[in-house]
Amino acid sequence: MAQVEILESPASSPPQAHGGERKWTDYFTFSTDHKVIGIQYMVTGFIFYLIGGVLATMIRTELATPQPDFVTPEAYNGIMTLHGTVMLFLWIVPVGAGLANYLIPLMIGARDMAFPRLNAIAFWMIPPSGILLVSSYFFEAPSAGWTSYPPLSVNTGLVGQGIWILAILVGGTSSILGGLNFAVTMLKMRVPGMTLFKMPLFCWSMLATSMLILIGTPVLAGALILLAFDLFAGTSFFNPAGGGNPVLFQHLFWFYSHPAVYIFVLPLFGAISDVIPVHARKPIFGYQAIAFSSFAISFLGLIVWAHHMFTSGTPPWLRMFFMITTMIIAVPTGIKIFGWLATLWRGKIAYTSAMLFSMGFIATFTIGGVTGVMLAAVPFDIHVHDTYFVVAHFHYILFGGAVFGVYMSVYHWFPKMTGHMMNEFWGRVHFVLTFIGMNLTFMPMHELGLMGMNRRVALYDPQFTDLNVMATIGAYIMAVSTIPFIINAVWSWRYGPKAPANPWRALTLEWQTTSPPAIENFDELPVLKTGPYDYGLGYIPEIDPPELYGKQVSEPTAS
Repeated sequence: MAQVEILESPASSPPQAHGGERKWTDYFTFSTDHKVIGIQYMVTGFIFYLIGGVLATMIRTELATPQPDFVTPEAYNGIMTLHGTVMLFLWIVPVGAGLANYLIPLMIGARDMAFPRLNAIAFWMIPPSGILLVSSYFFEAPSAGWTSYPPLSVNTGLVGQGIWILAILVGGTSSILGGLNFAVTMLKMRVPGMTLFKMPLFCWSMLATSMLILIGTPVLAGALILLAFDLFAGTSFFNPAGGGNPVLFQHLFWFYSHPAVYIFVLPLFGAISDVIPVHARKPIFGYQAIAFSSFAISFLGLIVWAHHMFTSGTPPWLRMFFMITTMIIAVPTGIKIFGWLATLWRGKIAYTSAMLFSMGFIATFTIGGVTGVMLAAVPFDIHVHDTYFVVAHFHYILFGGAVFGVYMSVYHWFPKMTGHMMNEFWGRVHFVLTFIGMNLTFMPMHELGLMGMNRRVALYDPQFTDLNVMATIGAYIMAVSTIPFIINAVWSWRYGPKAPANPWRALTLEWQTTSPPAIENFDELPVLKTGPYDYGLGYIPEIDPPELYGKQVSEPTAS
């Protein structure tokens, strides 16, 4: 087996903590420091997460009763459209980009990203994109859903729909610039001695994600530009009233938007692959298999888009192709889950907040994956298409996967980012409330879908009331769960215990510099040499008592 690379510095003294703390005003500037930009992305994403969460709570409040008695059906359609778009394009994508911005240069031993100014420009496209998107609600609110299918999208809320399109184009451009920057940074700026197979698995996942971004996002941009021509120039690319083909829009939209699901979750796949070994005190199981599975998911994700369109007149032979490829994509995903579970098996697990969210991630994402295989089967998909079964599956993937993964990453890398430890008790409270609320909200939706309740409508048959009330109670619990997290993060950033440079006893490079890192990350460029530990171990085996986790202790010396 290959061996891990141990960081050595030409400097004689070990890294000291608290080397790069910044003033809070630095985060409101046009900074080119990848660490500042990473935190800017993440904080901005969390702000839009709260906005999207408020919209979700409004949706669930409306659905607590069969009649549309909280908001009007028209307002409900606008809220539903805005909720989905905000959560996907202004929450998950920016937060994933924030993690990548902060971690990639540190993990590969670089001073910064390959294109620092381009990096800053990419971030500063996000706030205007968000402002445009939210403001679209107040100008003939777009009400065609986050998919924006024509002919509905070309016949309702034209001004709001146009602003919506502009917002997505601006955000998509930011994503393309970020994906290009990530790929070049990882391919060209690794510290000498770090081959591709010595990179952390987070970097492998971001390489696969960057490929998807660069291939898929321009296709979505083209589709939206053509849709804007239909809206404002009177063309008929997709408008059937003028001879256009609305199904063509679906093909172009899903060619991006199904890979987008992996753009959302692949960064968190990489993060959990680097978090679990540290908190389980075991080497990651199947490093190369997990690394290659990211690219297998990337490739397969590009050829399964039409499983969203089984009811749109897709020829039977084409349905079979997309059904088979969709089922095959479960294989590389299963490889990852197997690797994570094998790493946990007989590990010396510390039930930190990061580890709890890791385990919650695996449990909820697996449920979403199983229902995804069910939806891949053409007969079943046709039966539950456009019902709440699809909503349940989608949220078990994106909330159970992406949101749990983001929380896991914050708890794990918070000490590195801020130089302070988060409170573990309130982290566990946050996990319990989130886990219970999430399952109480979305698990009943499987039954609602099987019973035939359509999604995206404010009025429903009274027979569905009890399950909807249960889902609404779960949504309120999820809303409450954000309170201890926000208080914990803000308080810990300001007053939390000082974190040592390496509180988790990890071996990846970001933990071998100060907490927070210096302006250019390393006082001197790190040097890698072959160490005594099996490759992928990811932690210092002599220092592993769980009672030391999260406490300020003396730095060990790896020899």
